[in-house]
Amino acid sequence: MSVVETTSLTRRFGPITALDAVTLDLPAGGVIGLVGPNGSGKSTLIRTLLGLIRATSGEATVLGHPITEPKLFASDVGTLIESPAFIAGLSARANLTSLAHLHGTPLTRVDDVLHQVGLVGRDTEPVRRFSLGMKQRLGIAAALLTDPRLLILDEPTNGLDPAGIVEIRGLLRQLASDGRTVIVSSHLLSEVEVICDHLVIIRFGEILFAGPMQEMLARTRAHIDIAVEHPEDVGRLAEALATSGWQLAQAGDSIRVEAGADRAAELNRAATATGVTLSRLIVTQDSLEELYLEMTGRTDGELASARAATDRKVA
Repeated sequence: MSVVETTSLTRRFGPITALDAVTLDLPAGGVIGLVGPNGSGKSTLIRTLLGLIRATSGEATVLGHPITEPKLFASDVGTLIESPAFIAGLSARANLTSLAHLHGTPLTRVDDVLHQVGLVGRDTEPVRRFSLGMKQRLGIAAALLTDPRLLILDEPTNGLDPAGIVEIRGLLRQLASDGRTVIVSSHLLSEVEVICDHLVIIRFGEILFAGPMQEMLARTRAHIDIAVEHPEDVGRLAEALATSGWQLAQAGDSIRVEAGADRAAELNRAATATGVTLSRLIVTQDSLEELYLEMTGRTDGELASARAATDRKVA
């Protein structure tokens, strides 16, 4: 079953195309990462799916219902969009109780969600005393009040310290293991790589990748970083390796060789044969971040050029 399906979903704001014929089929269950550079349409996509923004053209469904009728799926979708807003002088429990009354949700759900997000014992404290991480957990608790099948969280770890990020990571995995589908928009690619089962990469309104995380990670390449004992030998070693057919990129006092762990010993022997002693040899696998930067652009300049080309195409 799919939790979200879109066909040529498009949203324009004047001359800007925020979503460009987006076609997606997101599976139920697990954690789905939504990533892309700033201004690439992540928030617009989320808001369009929730019926907060009307699509210019195309179609989409959430939990099998058209996005033109959000009331049909609203109770089954929990959301955390931007920073959660609560009454600072009230306790976490009082804030959630108020929201439960508003939604017509049984008050027993307040205890359930406080337990789920790990706020039991702190639930009677005023929210103004909460750390940012605790406020994010309270925001997720609010999103869980209606016991939704689908959670959509926009930057849930934004501004958190490492401990807070780890806490939210564990919470999201637990929510997914309980049978929910969690869609997470994030800039923290290391976290996305760890927690997500499925991945969507969007740039300037266009989908660059949508599929299982393992499918994306299968595209990664291995390389070997080597450093020499005497820096003056770098140029000579690089030339010798290139002449022998090794694929490499020289960077400062080190050399990166495009090869896997199975060729590490061979590379070491090749260096020794040239009379160069290595001080370091490290085998590394590319990360999701490396793939992402290759697909979207490594610098603001690259992104600006790509955006300009996209705008010219639309014009």
